[in-house]
Amino acid sequence: MQATGQSWQALGQEFIVMEKKLNQQTMEIIPAIDIIEGKCVRLSKGDYAQKTVYNENPLEVAKSFEDAGLTRLHLVDLDGAKAGEVKNWKVLEQVAGKTGLKIDFSGGISSNESLSITFNSGAAYAAIGSVAVKNEALLIGWFKVHGVEKFILGADVLDERIQIKGWTVATDINIIDFIKNYASKGVQQFFCTDISKDGLLQGSSNDLYKRYWRMWKVSA
Repeated sequence: MQATGQSWQALGQEFIVMEKKLNQQTMEIIPAIDIIEGKCVRLSKGDYAQKTVYNENPLEVAKSFEDAGLTRLHLVDLDGAKAGEVKNWKVLEQVAGKTGLKIDFSGGISSNESLSITFNSGAAYAAIGSVAVKNEALLIGWFKVHGVEKFILGADVLDERIQIKGWTVATDINIIDFIKNYASKGVQQFFCTDISKDGLLQGSSNDLYKRYWRMWKVSA
């Protein structure tokens, strides 16, 4: 494993970009910033009532990631996810306009209008969650217009069942079936959050993620 970026310190933690060859593929670290009311937050297990504001300036945090050598960012509009429409597009616009980060933006992208706002505000990718579950026909239409490569699908799970609308609504859809369906339609990038561990700083669910990656060899 080789360090490819300079160390980054925040909240007393050491952070460094790492690359490791895995079956001739490169593992890429993509940091995430969750936004509520324009501020960087952390939810505990996806619970909006258990919110911690860790920085009021998303641009400052994004720049610190870029300074560390990172090139991508997962920017989550939690207000938008809960409301079903994009809310924090100005944060996206600011970060996209003042950094060189390639941003995938998620939260509230539920219509042609909100998708246009997302791309026009500077997102390189639209990260889709609820629509992928509730309106597959609409999403397939977006693939045809913009190209499937412009989309990353969210597969946030609790007990391996997909949760949508900012993790506030449970479904009966198994994550395995979800990924298999969209991988067959050409989707190559998925982001997956194990909600039971989210925000607890207990590490990631590596065994879970490895199993999904090995089954379909998609980018997760």
